[in-house]
Amino acid sequence: MHHYSSRFPKADRALNDWARLVISGRWQRLVETRRMFPHADRVKVKSGRTVTIFNMCGHDFRLITAIHYDRQKVFVLNFLTHAEYSRDNWKNRL
Repeated sequence: MHHYSSRFPKADRALNDWARLVISGRWQRLVETRRMFPHADRVKVKSGRTVTIFNMCGHDFRLITAIHYDRQKVFVLNFLTHAEYSRDNWKNRL
């Protein structure tokens, strides 16, 4: 997360808060994730896999993750500005 915080200082606190909440969470499925993060969305990408997107700093940034509920692991795949996210190019790389 440090890499993204240094690239986008405005998002530093939001990223740290998100990470702290994820560490304390014990989610089994998306509905449980949404109790903590109501705007979390699942999106299918080019590989056919599904990723979970979190809005950060209102709608200024998007955090793209892979959540493995069965293993209780959350992998951060990318962090984009809203403009970068809206271009949809990121879907082709995952």
